[in-house]
Amino acid sequence: MQRLLGAHMSIAGGYYKAVDAAAALGMTTVQLFTKNNNQWRAKPLSDDDIRLFRDALDRTGVQRPCAHDSYLINLASPDDALWNKSIDAFEEELRRAEALGLCGVVMHPGSCLDSGEECGLKKIVQALDICCQRTKGFATEVWLEITAGQGSNLGYRFEHLQYIIEHVQEPQRYGVCLDTCHLLAAGYPLGTDDEFESTVRQLDATIGLKRVRALHLNDSKKDLGSRVDRHEHIGEGKVGLEPFRRILNDPRFNHLPMYLETKKEQRNGEEMDAVNLRTLRSLIADEKADSGKPKAAKKAPKQRKPQ
Repeated sequence: MQRLLGAHMSIAGGYYKAVDAAAALGMTTVQLFTKNNNQWRAKPLSDDDIRLFRDALDRTGVQRPCAHDSYLINLASPDDALWNKSIDAFEEELRRAEALGLCGVVMHPGSCLDSGEECGLKKIVQALDICCQRTKGFATEVWLEITAGQGSNLGYRFEHLQYIIEHVQEPQRYGVCLDTCHLLAAGYPLGTDDEFESTVRQLDATIGLKRVRALHLNDSKKDLGSRVDRHEHIGEGKVGLEPFRRILNDPRFNHLPMYLETKKEQRNGEEMDAVNLRTLRSLIADEKADSGKPKAAKKAPKQRKPQ
């Protein structure tokens, strides 16, 4: 089975450029911004933008494209002006993604600042309901991302995402995006077989495995439970290789699109996206195995929370 492996790619020069760049590196899926992620405003999508992007998908065979929303958006903000501005901006994200034919828009739920988590979660639900009411009938889904929990960011517990999905008016429009770096930083261990299965059981008991739509494959510079969001290249951080091996060979996840969000840089003249993809592919079990079951992952050192 071909794994849907890709990365977040730049739209500089045109949206189709992200697809072409992904295909050039042998990727089979792609994530992108639909506008400058550090600006509120963006010029409207043109018919040519949409046509060239969709043509690029057809031409390259890249599948399951998604977007990540702007980091400026905060649907949990206790400040009414920023909250309303964020609602308008997220609605625009959904409209642009729908026009491009994207599967989902990955979004960080929001930061509650000093208002408290309960208040922040209620604000998120209210804001998402408004956005969905304004975009009735859209095929593009909202993909809630598990976060590292840095600062007052919500979404670092499965229960946060569970609350949102259970309280929105149109839960059928929502999925979840898991991020390996964020999971570790939030305190969900992945290092051994038992730890991995325990985390998956918690996920299934709260959100439900059927809600998982995609994964961000990132190693972590910081330790288990650090609540610090710092991505590292695959196998070079605190996650280690074995959790990625488990995910890539686990039938509960291996059919999902998986996107790298690691640093764009070169090593020995080679793009690190290519290096990271090669590392991930090296972890996929031999397709000739007749059992159809994933290879047993080797035991990894037990990950411990910092003292």
